[in-house]
Amino acid sequence: MSVLPPVRKDRVIAHLPQCFNRAAALHTASDFHAKVRTACQEQRTGTVGFKISKVIVVGDLAVGKTCLINRFCKDVFDKNYKATIGVDFEMERFEVLGVPFSLQLWDTAGQERFKCIASTYYRGAQAIIIVFDLNDVASLQHTRQWLEDALRENDATSVQLFLVGTKKDMSSPAQYSLIEQDAIKVAGDIKAEYWAVSALTGENVREFFFRVACLTFEANVLAELEKSGSRRIGDVVKINSNTSNLYTTSKKKQPNCCQ
Repeated sequence: MSVLPPVRKDRVIAHLPQCFNRAAALHTASDFHAKVRTACQEQRTGTVGFKISKVIVVGDLAVGKTCLINRFCKDVFDKNYKATIGVDFEMERFEVLGVPFSLQLWDTAGQERFKCIASTYYRGAQAIIIVFDLNDVASLQHTRQWLEDALRENDATSVQLFLVGTKKDMSSPAQYSLIEQDAIKVAGDIKAEYWAVSALTGENVREFFFRVACLTFEANVLAELEKSGSRRIGDVVKINSNTSNLYTTSKKKQPNCCQ
């Protein structure tokens, strides 16, 4: 029996959520990869439905990391929140194309004195969310350092990157337009997908996390398909062998005259 909680009805996803800005997106396809849809329909997603994918949320102190997570997970906004000490996390369950999928959202401290504690939890992330305040240019400039710290514990080629500007409700249209240009440039440089959200009003929060879940899910399924496809037809498993390679192609026995 599964120890994971059931998936809530409002966490069922049948279509790929669209990107926030096509100029700064991981990909602009309007739907899931065809191989992913087929694999889900044929129930060939391997262990994806049983895994818990780790997502770390990093950024300066008071940019709104905790408020962002709480708005999505608990649908609340607390103006009097206390700064995160070390790390905290929330578990979210989804159903993507009929397959259960779990995200573990790690909320890390933005204070310098807790950075060494938080960084120990960076390892093994499948997605990294770098958060900055849309009303604080310095926090955007610091995102590159936060990403560098996170990538010390992770392989840059195997993680999804998201650059998220918070407190959109506090920006005037003119102010937002200016910082958005800079944010899109940073997102392009670090190969991240850009989003602007408001934890206070909830604007784009649900859409953003659904996008994170779907892109992480898609990456997991494609990796699973690649792994299963690497086992060629005709390969046999060597049960009694000292070699670390369990898969080897069987060879026909040569005639004695050729030996």
